[in-house]
Amino acid sequence: MVVALGLDFGTSGARAIACDFDSDRSVSVSVTFPKTSQNWPQVWREALWQLLTQIPADWRSRIERIAIDGTSGTVLLCDREGQPQTEPLLYNQACPIGLADLADWVPADHAALSSTSSLAKLWFWQQQFGALPPDWQILAQADWLSLQLHGCSQQSDYHNALKLGYSPDRERFSKNLLDSELGALLPVVHEPGVAIGPILPAIAQEFGLSPDCQICAGTTDSIAAFLASGAHQPGVAVTSLGSTIVLKLLSQVAVSDRLTGVYSHKLGGYWLTGGASNCGGATLRQFFPDTELESLSCQIDPTKKSGLDYYPLPSRGERFPIADPDRLPQLEPRPENPVQFLQGLLEGLAQVETLGYQRLQDLGATPLKRIWTAGGGAKNAVWQQLRQQAIGVPIAIAPNTEAAFGTARLAAFGLAAFHSAGLKRT
Repeated sequence: MVVALGLDFGTSGARAIACDFDSDRSVSVSVTFPKTSQNWPQVWREALWQLLTQIPADWRSRIERIAIDGTSGTVLLCDREGQPQTEPLLYNQACPIGLADLADWVPADHAALSSTSSLAKLWFWQQQFGALPPDWQILAQADWLSLQLHGCSQQSDYHNALKLGYSPDRERFSKNLLDSELGALLPVVHEPGVAIGPILPAIAQEFGLSPDCQICAGTTDSIAAFLASGAHQPGVAVTSLGSTIVLKLLSQVAVSDRLTGVYSHKLGGYWLTGGASNCGGATLRQFFPDTELESLSCQIDPTKKSGLDYYPLPSRGERFPIADPDRLPQLEPRPENPVQFLQGLLEGLAQVETLGYQRLQDLGATPLKRIWTAGGGAKNAVWQQLRQQAIGVPIAIAPNTEAAFGTARLAAFGLAAFHSAGLKRT
């Protein structure tokens, strides 16, 4: 029986899920990170060893393939042996550079043209150091953790490499970037799920893993969560209802729009496109605690409209589906009845989601056919009914939403389910 291990490294902790896909059994373990650290690589490495230790020995000995997902845009510089030479720059850390500095290296609509991109961070480090040693390498969080297991330098996947300037449709970095002083630091880029190499013998022996266990190219945490849902047909989407609303739509066509933060990840023969609104559960929690949300939702009659027209931002500024940094929350008039007020908020959030999927389709993405729902809001049945009425496609709770499960699926099967289409780009 083949057992695959998926490891998910997020912002506050890490989780591992070992899956026996033949018998549909799994085991899950997790660790929590400290809230702050002066040495994040040490925290990540210790978490990796803790996760491997916590997996029962009889499961560990049967693991044949391992993959890791990490936070997109979290990167560090290290030498060829993997020893960190800088503290990591995290996914949300912006670099004080002009985007014009990157324009010669990537196309005009590329996801790397952002102050928080991996490429922006690499350019920032070059300016900070004056020149970077050619025997250093830049690695994403997932790449660096995988290096601890396989020992092969400068290896990445085309999901984590996207924000470093990699063009998945052309399957390469640009010639200008490769010929620059930064070119020597760039990784070899693989399809996610492809085996990079066997586990280091010392690691296999220490943790009771098979010496034949293969370490595979990983992915990002958000794509891993999409893979966990099992969605693999164009037109199927996953909406994550957390503090914000995040949309991911599987498309036969790649679409992008820098203004609203829309870009597309290659996924085998398809594209995974999407965007993220600032609206979401954070707005609901400004007015209702979780227990009240549950009790009031049960009193809503979703067959009758509230008569309210809200755009429920938690604060000033929206990015998707409307790019307006000065947009204010639209939460008036507020009725005295809290049930009606909550219904108006949920209807407003459903409308934001509707506009989001419409925006993706206006850009040329495959028409929406159905939605799987993840995140804390997925459990709200009334919200789901309001969403289904607004969007007009079937909506259901995703069968699995754990990113670590999606990464285990990636390790076991690669992207085989996504290789039945020809790539297209608008």
